[in-house]
Amino acid sequence: MSETVTALKNARYDAGIAEISEIGPLGMITIRGDLDAPYLRKVAKKIAGVERPERGMGNSDGAAGIAWMSPDELLLICPHAQVSAVLARLHAAFEDTDIFAVNASGARAVFQIAGPHAREVLAKLAPVDLSPAHFTPGMFRRTRVGQVPAALWLRGDGSFHLFCFRSVAQYMFDLLKAAAQAGSAVGYFQPVQGVNREKV
Repeated sequence: MSETVTALKNARYDAGIAEISEIGPLGMITIRGDLDAPYLRKVAKKIAGVERPERGMGNSDGAAGIAWMSPDELLLICPHAQVSAVLARLHAAFEDTDIFAVNASGARAVFQIAGPHAREVLAKLAPVDLSPAHFTPGMFRRTRVGQVPAALWLRGDGSFHLFCFRSVAQYMFDLLKAAAQAGSAVGYFQPVQGVNREKV
């Protein structure tokens, strides 16, 4: 049996202003349908152990979680080894409904951006207001990073998880490394000479 590996075999960069690391492999299952359906909320809570998140948010508990992707799409995250079992449970639960679930684990790469300058690194690359007042823990946002689609999830510890297509993993890693290179801190989200620039 072949071993599951991530796109970049858990590549890591920690020589700059933030730590960039590929994480996984993760189990990722796309669920599409009526997100307000009571049975979807019930199934999501039972299988992932967390409530279905509201618009623009993600909920997690340990290795399991659910993120809001669009008005009719959720991303369920679970340990990679459990994908087949979780998918079977979802298919059984959604039988005779208009909701479907599909394994998307092999289609995406996931990176963690951590450290005091994590926001700044991503702000260089994505057209998103990442100020602490506007992008708070738990928020999940689909956007573009550089030239490719991506999604950002701010975790409770202050780190970000970035999701992108596996086919652009190397491009994304190189982009993040360049934005996090040593000496590249701008200080936009940090007080500089007694002034908080994000409020200026």
